[in-house]
Amino acid sequence: MNPAVQAALVIVLGVGGCIGYFFLSNIFLDKVVFPARNVSAEFARPRRLIGQIVLGYVGIIVALSLVAFLLGLFGQSPEMLTKLISWFVLPLTWLFQTISTTFGSIGGLTLRVVAVSLLTLGLLSLLGLFAGYATYGRNGMTAGEAINRANMARPWLFLMPAIVLLGLYLAYPVFATAWYSLLGKSGEFVGLANYTQMASEAKFWEAITNNMLWLVVVPAAATAFGLLAAQLTDRIGWGNLAKSLIFMPMAISFVGASVIWKLIYDTRPVDTAQIGLLNALWLKFEGGFWSIFFVKVIPGILLVAVVGLLLWGAYALIRQLTKVRDGLGFTLLRGILVIIALALAFVLARWLLGLTQAQLPYGQPQTWLTIPFWNSFFLMAVLIWIQTGFAMVILSAALRGVPEETIEAAILDGANPFQIFFKIKVPQIMGTIVVVWTTITIVVLKVFDIVLAMTNGQWETQVLANYMYDKLFRAFDVGVGSASAMVIMALVTPILVWNVYNARKEMR
Repeated sequence: MNPAVQAALVIVLGVGGCIGYFFLSNIFLDKVVFPARNVSAEFARPRRLIGQIVLGYVGIIVALSLVAFLLGLFGQSPEMLTKLISWFVLPLTWLFQTISTTFGSIGGLTLRVVAVSLLTLGLLSLLGLFAGYATYGRNGMTAGEAINRANMARPWLFLMPAIVLLGLYLAYPVFATAWYSLLGKSGEFVGLANYTQMASEAKFWEAITNNMLWLVVVPAAATAFGLLAAQLTDRIGWGNLAKSLIFMPMAISFVGASVIWKLIYDTRPVDTAQIGLLNALWLKFEGGFWSIFFVKVIPGILLVAVVGLLLWGAYALIRQLTKVRDGLGFTLLRGILVIIALALAFVLARWLLGLTQAQLPYGQPQTWLTIPFWNSFFLMAVLIWIQTGFAMVILSAALRGVPEETIEAAILDGANPFQIFFKIKVPQIMGTIVVVWTTITIVVLKVFDIVLAMTNGQWETQVLANYMYDKLFRAFDVGVGSASAMVIMALVTPILVWNVYNARKEMR
């Protein structure tokens, strides 16, 4: 089949299937499951019994599967339970295989997926039918009760396709990955051995360390630059053009951005022209007064300013800890931020000391991506460049939402622009700043493309996602690769929960 025709067929079937599903599901709910009429006890009793049997059948399968998983988790062999489950689900398995094979032979993978999806929705519809029967009372049901129950079930009916797809492509892979993380290379059950092996590898801890470094630097830098850009572009006439230029990297893929920055970091032999922008600039410094001024004095001043800002921020947070009482969650968050601020101040102070004592290799082109520790920052620059535009757009909208009355009142009270920004505007958009920060944090935890395209995890730049890729697709160690995927999920999940909590809180 021609790919264009196949794509058009999928679109037609998809849209038509959705419309048909919503139309027919309403009829099915109102005419079959909960008909708007009085249902006698004689009519309801056998259907109620059938509904309870079907729901019990499904409940047994779910319960047995859960018990088998827990037994396997603790190293017990769930062979008997597995056989029992297979006998219970045999009819459904046969149905799926028959439909899948038949449609697969007619129209390829696309029609097979459509057929299996329709079969799944059909089975769920039947389950809904029997669930409706199971809710019949002992004395039947009045027409009013039927209408009320239909209205209660209708939202779930409309959500069913999305729930099925999310379950198939999101929930199922999570549980499958968790199970694979407990299996060995030959498919045998090994419990937590994969996690133990992973924890004993130096590359894993290198990946954890680098991910933590990315977590500290990238969200903070991208959010700060985005906030600065949002504030400054609102004050100039060509602000919209500036915003477009800053946002443009968001349209570039991570791999494309990596190629661009790899050319910036490119290194050629000493006697040849440097095409890498960074090396071309570096060779302009020859060790004279201006070299010391630009390479040591200005960075030193910036480091002192950042260290002072971090210490001031830590002091302000400590004062809030002692004065403000707004829940355990916010207290813990402030405590974590204090620790991060102090740790960053300590690291930057060490950098400042090293900068004053360093003997820099002037006049020699540098292979920037092979310098341990610093090469991670060169990689972070790529993600900061991309995410700054995202942060700027969101924070610019938030700044525009700050009431003008509060700014005018601050001006009348004699506040200068810095005080207006830090004491009036920033506190009012703090919720948005946290959302931007956490969103970029999730991106950082999943960072993969940049590291793979630029260093492939070499020279101490390994991160968790690249470590997982190496284990799964290079070493073909599914168990350890799945275990590392579960570690990534464990790190991402609390941030997702926090984002959802904040979103609901803002909606309220």
